[in-house]
Amino acid sequence: MTLTEMRYIVALARERHFGKAADACHVSQPTLSVALKKVEGQLGAPLFERGASDVRITPLGERIVAQARRVLEEAVRLEEIAGSGRDPMSGPLRVGVIYTIAPYLLPQLIPALHRHAPAMPLFLKEDFTENLIPALKAGELDVIVIALPLAETGLVAQPVYEEPFRVVVPSAHPWSGRQSVKADELDGQSMLLLGQGNCFRDQVLESCPRLTAPDALEHSIEGSSLETIRYMVASGAGLAVMPCTAADPLKEKEAMVAVLPFEGAQPSRTVGLVWRVTFPRPQAIDAVRAAVLSCQLPGVTAVR
Repeated sequence: MTLTEMRYIVALARERHFGKAADACHVSQPTLSVALKKVEGQLGAPLFERGASDVRITPLGERIVAQARRVLEEAVRLEEIAGSGRDPMSGPLRVGVIYTIAPYLLPQLIPALHRHAPAMPLFLKEDFTENLIPALKAGELDVIVIALPLAETGLVAQPVYEEPFRVVVPSAHPWSGRQSVKADELDGQSMLLLGQGNCFRDQVLESCPRLTAPDALEHSIEGSSLETIRYMVASGAGLAVMPCTAADPLKEKEAMVAVLPFEGAQPSRTVGLVWRVTFPRPQAIDAVRAAVLSCQLPGVTAVR
């Protein structure tokens, strides 16, 4: 079994979907399918069960995938040892960013990092934290930008900035003229939240404990992205809690909503960089951190 074939089966085990796995590996779906059939033919047993709408891994497949992950991690270490003598500020850097950070950070980060490291182009991937971490550990990414804390063996996490949350309400809402909102006032409101599995949804619920009470979210509505939620708030569908990088610019460009801070202790998240312990280009990580800190992100506080 080649390293490439191992990457295919690991991606398929993670995505549970042939099309998504092929996209993650930057190949066509037929290419991935042919490679999988070859591997299964060599092993004499199926690694995956193909259903009408999903892909399930077999018990043998679980053992093979676990071993393939270990082999790929060691292969990444070999590549990093070989690359340790090269110019760390030259060559591409593969960066993963979660969905609730990317649209607000990347427009400023790209030109800022180009100024710091013009010979280091970025290959970018937006995804959920739960997908970015295994991609980082497998060597598919070099560094990821996510909400902390994170405790994973073999990875280093470094805080970069603290980002407070805001309450976003329709301009016709009774709160729109207020200076602030108490967290417990959100109980019973028509809340707009991101879907299950999104870490920002979990952070909102942790920051506003009353929202986790029975029936507290009875009238909640889910949106697929912060931008979708913004438009739903503007239409009068409900109110939302959003990170300040997404919410504060609305004060100037969206007349149909009002942006309010929390009263008292500010719910917030810590945004940071995560990379492998063995990654041989620490100067590149330093350049990314410096570029992020040079961005004029509204409302955030740098973690020094």
